[in-house]
Amino acid sequence: MRAGAGLEELLHRLAPQVLGALVRRYGRFDECEDAVQEALLAAAVQWAEEGMPESPRAWLITVASRRLTDQLRSEQARRRREETAAATEVPAAEPAPDEDDTLTLLFLCCHPALSAPSQVALTLRAVGGLTTAQIANAFLVPEATMAQRISRAKKTILTSGVPFAMPPEHKRSERLRVVLHVLYLIFNEGYTTTSGPDLHRAELTREAIRLTREVRRLLPDDGEVAGLLALMVLTDARRPARTRPDGALVPLAEQERGRWNRELIDEGVALVTGALSGSPVGPYQLQAAIAAVHAEAERAEDTDWPQIVALYELLARVSPNPIVTLNRAVAVAMVLGPRAGLDLLGSLDADDRLASHHRLDAVRAHLLEMDGDHAAARVAYRTAARRTTSLPERRYLEERAARLTR
Repeated sequence: MRAGAGLEELLHRLAPQVLGALVRRYGRFDECEDAVQEALLAAAVQWAEEGMPESPRAWLITVASRRLTDQLRSEQARRRREETAAATEVPAAEPAPDEDDTLTLLFLCCHPALSAPSQVALTLRAVGGLTTAQIANAFLVPEATMAQRISRAKKTILTSGVPFAMPPEHKRSERLRVVLHVLYLIFNEGYTTTSGPDLHRAELTREAIRLTREVRRLLPDDGEVAGLLALMVLTDARRPARTRPDGALVPLAEQERGRWNRELIDEGVALVTGALSGSPVGPYQLQAAIAAVHAEAERAEDTDWPQIVALYELLARVSPNPIVTLNRAVAVAMVLGPRAGLDLLGSLDADDRLASHHRLDAVRAHLLEMDGDHAAARVAYRTAARRTTSLPERRYLEERAARLTR
């Protein structure tokens, strides 16, 4: 089997599984992650030249284990000179474990010994495979701040003596909220990549959905787990229609809905319907319900915007945050007119979490265009284009601005 275009995606998918296997065996989180990164680099070079091994996961676990064992023996050799020769030998590798430790790794990263921000950051790094810069962008903080947070989280895991094992059933709910938030962020990074030439990173959305399915298998009666999975599949169903052949972004209202994945839509609608009827309402269920309303409209003009406004108002009470307000402003504009939406946006100008974010400028530009103020809309589109680090989003925003000059 030759390594081809899917090599990077394969390595990304296998990385948390390999890290989980090493942490289970050696218990040294930071050193294990370094060893895994070395193994991934070795695979990227060797597999591209020689082809992939029969079992890529076992190969990575074996190589990473050898790297880590060599490192540990080298440390001993510095204290005991007579072991120097042994430190350079390649040790016999243990068989790779059959189980996938990704879910155990996920819960470890969300251990109560870590602060909530550190739980999210470490999981995005270790399980989601995001770079420090991508995580910083997701949290709207400087990259250096995020790097320090991740480093402290690793040290806390090391010094706390946290066992590498699934938490007992009575403690799982303590970590579930953060686990779901992390999976939500991983999915969002895959669906709308924060930087670079591509709008999507399909490997991230697939991994987020896969992990969420695993959490649902573990907690089948939890409404918010079902709600998050519903939100993901309903959103991912629109992906085939979200870009043109040249990679240009297509907004929701202009998408060819016949290209949406009906199988995923049916799954998502069934999930959110069951969750809303059988458990307390939570934010992921409400977001999934909003996505379902969009999905069930055959044409953009058939969208039940009053229902979406009602759902956003409930969501704002259950989980108030600036992103909810931003999205609610669009829905309000569709029902009450663009000025009502712009008035709602005004409350976000003083919110440091969003005041300089391109999404606020982009939504304001859209509502100004709806209101007929093309000069102000053009300025807002250009401001949003300067602030985004996503090339497809930048091109789209610049095109919208250019169209208003004609």
